[in-house]
Amino acid sequence: MTERLKHPVRYRLEAIVFKAVLWILRRLPLDAASAVVGVIFRTIGPLLRVSDRARGNLKRAFPEKLPHEINHTVKAMWEHLGRVVAEYAHLEELRCFRDGGRVEVINPDILTAARDTGLGSIVVTGHFGNWEAQGFCAADQGVKASVVYRTANNPLIDRELQRLRSVIVDAQFPKGAGGARKILKYLKSGGMVAMLMDQKMNDGVPVPFFGEDAMTPPAAAELAYKYGYPLIPLRSERLTGSRFRITVHPPINVLRSGDREADVRAALVEINALLEDWIRERPEQWLWLHNRWPET
Repeated sequence: MTERLKHPVRYRLEAIVFKAVLWILRRLPLDAASAVVGVIFRTIGPLLRVSDRARGNLKRAFPEKLPHEINHTVKAMWEHLGRVVAEYAHLEELRCFRDGGRVEVINPDILTAARDTGLGSIVVTGHFGNWEAQGFCAADQGVKASVVYRTANNPLIDRELQRLRSVIVDAQFPKGAGGARKILKYLKSGGMVAMLMDQKMNDGVPVPFFGEDAMTPPAAAELAYKYGYPLIPLRSERLTGSRFRITVHPPINVLRSGDREADVRAALVEINALLEDWIRERPEQWLWLHNRWPET
């Protein structure tokens, strides 16, 4: 009985703390909330054991960097992550296309062109800038937008995160087989689905990433190959404080030579190369905390 109750009790306590923190952050102006939580994360984060993984990943990706450069990037990564957490309480302020707003959008016409076809489309992106708020650049142009997300371990917090995202996207699909059929139905209805491509998928496709094969989720490329949906890369960058630039890139040309495996892999190679370029430009804005590569 105690074992069965342990997780539900912990989940409730975690959810209470999560909601209380959001309540406090909403009482602060966005810039202040973002800065304060950024400093807290920058101070505490590097002391946590998980930061050893971040340092190892950075050394793996940038073998030329010195230890103090690695440590500097880890601190900056934690500050950036803290700012993202604080910005959950103020997502509405990160809407796109507002006069004097906090977000500039490069090439928004690519998204509107996809919208105007009336067909589905797929956005490929990663954990850059504010990866939640970047959905506004589609939704604020009348694009029927959705996101594929990884469910939080705590179902009560997951429910709260879904509620927060609901101001940005029209639909949310959990990763895994359960959401696949719904994603396809949504695409066929003319919707746009955003997929974050930068995390390890154990049964994915091994594709080069910083010079090593990394197991990469193939769903976006497979759907583009099979149904002809455009594959649109989208990048979010934090400029200063809680100000961002969203860059929409031209669709990736997915080959359809008849060799499905080779054509899907070629699209994944191009996606990973783009993600790597973005990370190299702003390494502090990527999440180095997960196991992206096979263990050595």
